[in-house]
Amino acid sequence: MSGGWIGFDANLVTWLLLAVVAFSLFQGIRRGASGSVKQLLYFLAGALAVVISVVLSALAASEFSPRLQEWLIGRNMARPEPDASFFAQFGYTALSGIRDLPLLRFSILFLVFHTIIRLLIGFAARMLASVVSIPFSVLPSGGTVSRSVGGFIGTALGTGRALLLTALLFAYCALFPQGPMKSYIESSGLYKEVAAQVIRPATGNLIEDKLPVFAEAMSSELDQLWLKRYDVIDAELPDDIVNAALTVTEGKTGDEEKARALYDWVGSRITYDNDKVRAYEDEGDWREQNPAHTFATRKGVCIDYARLFASMARAAGLEARVVTGLGYDGRGGYGPHAWNEVYLGEHQRWVPLDPTWAKTGNWFDSPGFTDTHIQQGGITG
Repeated sequence: MSGGWIGFDANLVTWLLLAVVAFSLFQGIRRGASGSVKQLLYFLAGALAVVISVVLSALAASEFSPRLQEWLIGRNMARPEPDASFFAQFGYTALSGIRDLPLLRFSILFLVFHTIIRLLIGFAARMLASVVSIPFSVLPSGGTVSRSVGGFIGTALGTGRALLLTALLFAYCALFPQGPMKSYIESSGLYKEVAAQVIRPATGNLIEDKLPVFAEAMSSELDQLWLKRYDVIDAELPDDIVNAALTVTEGKTGDEEKARALYDWVGSRITYDNDKVRAYEDEGDWREQNPAHTFATRKGVCIDYARLFASMARAAGLEARVVTGLGYDGRGGYGPHAWNEVYLGEHQRWVPLDPTWAKTGNWFDSPGFTDTHIQQGGITG
């Protein structure tokens, strides 16, 4: 030890770690040498099973993830018709999310493989531990020597458990740097010493650097999956929206002409709803509205513009999606914003557009679009 933690402190984390060791010590004394050896072997076998199952599951998920994506792409899933059932719409949204979101796809495959492999390896490991422990069953379970040996083994087992608990706390502090209790956890002298002397050297930069990056990427994909709910919510297109979309795009040839016409229509016909923004900022009152409401009232905020454009684009036979992130506020900063992307078949690419800002200039696939729009959340469609 480095000497950074001397004696006891009043931190509950310190006492929790000590209690884990003390409880295991008590169990070891009570079980004696024979029972403690068996318990230690079970613990080691379980730990080994976890490591092996995690490694094998990660390898299997990495191997099958691209194959699953190829299979889903090959299915040529078509967006359900507006009058399709909720389950059809939900199924399309879920499967398209698995197809398009690599971390989500990997995580689902990992959980499936891990569940199967963990059960098989866990059962085999416990059987092996039982067999290995047979020679130790002849050890006495009572008496001073046996209980002393049991206490020693129990202490070793408790130390292992305390290390696992410290590693979990360490991962929590790395994942949630502003999380509740983080400062209190890190004020524990015993936790700091174990983390500095054992956990950090053993894990390198895996927990502190790579785990938060993975968690942030996963959070972004979950945001995208959450936004895909609009594929279900906005799937049923009212007749007035369909008719308006067909009228606006009538006589237009090609996806780009249709998309530009709809961009101009939404951008010029819808008025930004400042009252809705104030109600949310001042009172926390968020007024959710669907494209039909935006179309009828001709008012909305950025997400409402984007959802209406996406609905009208789909009514006109275009592929469109909603994108969320940050938009430049004109004062040197950025704020929450939403816009669209539409697929132009003649160019075979997705292009960005922002109908909310249409009245301020050309924001249809404009140069420098990414300088003022930073995708940070999800994409639907």
